[in-house]
Amino acid sequence: MSVPALDSLAVALGRLPGVGRRSAERMAMKLAAEPERLIGPMIAALEATREQVRFCVRCGAVTEAGRNPCRLCTDVARDGRQLCVVEDPSDVLAIEAIGTFRGRYHALMGKISPIRGDGPNDIRLRELVRRVREEGVDEVVLALNTDLESEATAGLVAALLRERGVKVTRLAYGIPAGSGIRYADAVTLERALAGRQEV
Repeated sequence: MSVPALDSLAVALGRLPGVGRRSAERMAMKLAAEPERLIGPMIAALEATREQVRFCVRCGAVTEAGRNPCRLCTDVARDGRQLCVVEDPSDVLAIEAIGTFRGRYHALMGKISPIRGDGPNDIRLRELVRRVREEGVDEVVLALNTDLESEATAGLVAALLRERGVKVTRLAYGIPAGSGIRYADAVTLERALAGRQEV
């Protein structure tokens, strides 16, 4: 038996990244089973997010509504000549968690994907080129994913910036720490061999 409100909730949850139809249905059922414990706090958290969370007008990272540009863009101790380009704001959080990169960031807010109909004008490329020009960036570090769409995006970004005389580097690839060679795919092994370093 179908309940329209529960179906609508499952559809809404299914729009989130990484949530398939079955997972969305299970989540919706759990929320319906424990409304007092789960729905109230979720509604409060969603409202707070809508009111208090923004994306930085300069770099695209997550920031508070009253702090835009974000603290990463306004921190004078950061090296403005080095710009790390990522696909999504969550990538900024991952790199910041390491604590070693002291430059600034630029989130493209996606990648080129002909299948989804996302071209160069659908990501923040123009803003990137403008920032590089206006902020005196010497090096752009590409910290994009390694799928085909990300590779195409990286190639386009590199071409656009190299013709403007900017040094473009890329995160190193290799075998993950704690993993064995026999578990690595052919592309990872090939890149690990190509990027080998003297010890």
